[in-house]
Amino acid sequence: MQKLKTGDQNLVKQMNKSIVFHTIQKKGPISRAQISKLTGLNKATVSTMVSEMIDESFVYEIEATQSSGGRKPVMLYFNNHAGYSIGIDLGVNYILGLLTDLNGNIIEEVSQDLTTIQYGDVKQQLYAVIQTLINKAPDSPYGVIGIGIGVPGNINHEETIILAPNLKWEHKDLKTEVQNEFYIPVKIQNEANSGAIGEHIYGAGRNISNLIYVSIGIGIGTGIIIQGNLYTGTSGISGEMGHFTIDANGRKCRCGNNGCWELYASENALLEHAKKQKVLEETNAITLKQLSTEAQMGNKKVLQVLHTLGENIGIGLTNIINTFNPQMIIIGNRLSQFSSWISNPIHNVLDERLSYYHKENTDINFSILGKHSIALGAASISISHFFKENKLENE
Repeated sequence: MQKLKTGDQNLVKQMNKSIVFHTIQKKGPISRAQISKLTGLNKATVSTMVSEMIDESFVYEIEATQSSGGRKPVMLYFNNHAGYSIGIDLGVNYILGLLTDLNGNIIEEVSQDLTTIQYGDVKQQLYAVIQTLINKAPDSPYGVIGIGIGVPGNINHEETIILAPNLKWEHKDLKTEVQNEFYIPVKIQNEANSGAIGEHIYGAGRNISNLIYVSIGIGIGTGIIIQGNLYTGTSGISGEMGHFTIDANGRKCRCGNNGCWELYASENALLEHAKKQKVLEETNAITLKQLSTEAQMGNKKVLQVLHTLGENIGIGLTNIINTFNPQMIIIGNRLSQFSSWISNPIHNVLDERLSYYHKENTDINFSILGKHSIALGAASISISHFFKENKLENE
């Protein structure tokens, strides 16, 4: 029998360690014997991997309070407080920052409005939010293990911001700048991709292999999960479905195209339409909060603009469903708060425009993580990177 080479042995060991770790993470409290039975790994291998992870502070053990007779088994838990991750949702007009444990539980939250899109000013405000979250992190073996940032723009495979049209940013290496400021690993991802990952791991998309997350904020972006994995395209910039053309002779978009979907179905579109229709007596500074309050009070003009918004969202979703045939579409970001008023017009448009088979096989859901989807997804990307660096997750 041919001997395994050292490289092969290291790979097998890493795979086994990852299997044991994820079993404890998902099934804990669990005994060594139960891990062996569930995974098919022999008891000696399980014990070796567990001992390593206890020494590394990723796993801890307690004695079971009850047993079926004989010696009480020692139960193993994942130490989700071994370190903490920071997730940032960097919007066009806000910054939302979360501090999470290694299981994605929210420990602290910081939210601020942005009054400028000037890169230097936004960066300084971002630094302040990150520093606040670092200061609030409890003591732990690994401290703050990473910073994940979701940005509304095109992010390449090197995690450089190529273009963020609604922020008017081009060719910004935010990742390197934040790393140089805090000396903590940084991961940059498109905000819709971050939202898709957040919903896939923690939210409405758990156990769904094929889904599209539609992030509706100032613009519209989409994150694509295929067979359980994020699809980013050849150069990392897939998912710009907010720039589907839905009106060939429509207005000029900042992206250079005409009649883009986000010009009719985004937060900007809603606010512009509401102002044009004079839904409030004071129209200079209409906010989403005001529109939500007025909708709850039955303001007919507000309900009408929300109905129109829902129809326009439905038109774009029709294109997505016809293209991808996903199991689920999840609508997230700040406009998901209007689900009560836009859900019916969305479904009415889908009923009119889709074939029976497409309608029957795609669920339309609103985010259950709400405003936290993107920041949680960004935090989870950093957590995954940390696990890989510590040989707890396979590449």
